[in-house]
Amino acid sequence: MNVMNRNGNLLYPVEGSIDLQAIMRQVYTWMVLGMLITTVVAYFTASTSLINLAANPIILIIAVLAEFGLVLVISRGFNRLSSGAATMLFMLYAALNGFTLSIVLLAFTSASLFLAFATTAALFGVMSVIGYTTKLDLSKMGTYLMMAVIGLVIAMVVNMFVGSSPLDTIISVAGVLIFTALTAYDTQRIGRMAAQMNVNGDSEAKFGIFGALKLYLDFINMFLFVLRLTGRRR
Repeated sequence: MNVMNRNGNLLYPVEGSIDLQAIMRQVYTWMVLGMLITTVVAYFTASTSLINLAANPIILIIAVLAEFGLVLVISRGFNRLSSGAATMLFMLYAALNGFTLSIVLLAFTSASLFLAFATTAALFGVMSVIGYTTKLDLSKMGTYLMMAVIGLVIAMVVNMFVGSSPLDTIISVAGVLIFTALTAYDTQRIGRMAAQMNVNGDSEAKFGIFGALKLYLDFINMFLFVLRLTGRRR
């Protein structure tokens, strides 16, 4: 059976069979593992001399560009990557993201980091459950959410030059709302794709990584915007 997107376009061909609950458990397991890797690497980097590398603008830009590259490779390489390669790339991305986020640990107080993480976890959990269980079709939100993300990026770039505190607050609030909605949208999309799939073991493992990456990105971005909105700097 072939997996189609909401417009009926072919995403990728797969063979075999799948248990929806099993694949969703796999998605969340890999996502949590990715978060743990990011947290450990961020803490280790912030606690050692590696923080000097993370704070270097050139190295930071290279690392961020590498992250974008890894996301594209994992997202676009379903048919070409083996499950082992997809797993290694995802773990590499999570580790690299921990390296770049290490400076956040130094910029904000421990209490702020804990509060932002707890708030994000609560929002993510609620919206993920809603996305998985709701009977409403959230697919129509996809285009609008992507447009909102693009607008958010443009506003952030503009504010880098303007330096407006009110605009920064608006951007942070908008970021939280957008990625909260994206969590529900992506959860439903992953669940619907999984429900349509008949896969063998390798494809099932790769789909778990694919879904985990989507939700991981939603969580990380939501966390960063919550932290911008509520965090207290050292």
